[in-house]
Amino acid sequence: MIVNYIFASHLGKRRSINEDSVNVFNLDDGLLSIVCDGLGGNRAGDVASKTAVETIYNHFLQNPEVDNLIKMNAALTAAHKILLEKGRESAQYKGMATTAVVVFIAGNAVYWGHIGDSRIYFLTENKLRQITKDHSLVQKMVDNGLITSKQAEKHPHRNIIVKALGEENDCSPDCDYFYLSEDQQFKLLLCTDGLCGVLSFNEIFKLLSHGENLEEISQHIFRLVEDLGSPDNFSYVIINNI
Repeated sequence: MIVNYIFASHLGKRRSINEDSVNVFNLDDGLLSIVCDGLGGNRAGDVASKTAVETIYNHFLQNPEVDNLIKMNAALTAAHKILLEKGRESAQYKGMATTAVVVFIAGNAVYWGHIGDSRIYFLTENKLRQITKDHSLVQKMVDNGLITSKQAEKHPHRNIIVKALGEENDCSPDCDYFYLSEDQQFKLLLCTDGLCGVLSFNEIFKLLSHGENLEEISQHIFRLVEDLGSPDNFSYVIINNI
């Protein structure tokens, strides 16, 4: 399967430091995409996100023979441990943490991993699906029937997350995989909450449905998020197949 991709990271209009990190790596056994959002309320969020991207990449690079789902979980766990170690060794880095979404495409299999409130969306056959489920306070409230999904979008506590790499509490990531059929057309979007917290589900659907030119789609995303105020850093990877 031949895939195309584009990625970008933007400061936004209200931030002085970009604490997001994003990259895509062409490995011998597949395509690895990583998006991380260093937590703004913690120290050294930019260092946390960069460290996580580097650690996840190195783990995939150094373990090509390991089962990909096991490798996904292990890579995220390794990033978590390194962030904890850095925080314990230096007061400068104490408490740093980051979200992460990771996709590894190997043949017709799509492996994904997730922790925090960054998201993965999957578009195919003119239908959009959110693959990940936020590790957030408002998602817990939705799960418990206290608020609706619509109310969660504008809830004042929607930015409070309950899991992140580098946090002392539970850091177990969500990891899974699915298969693509031989001729299945698709798009994948990995993004930080600076994008999905500003754009609605329907807006994301319309943007991803805007043809197959990833450069144009990326430009439309940038312009719309900026037009809506871009209150946070926003970063993303878009992937499609030919």
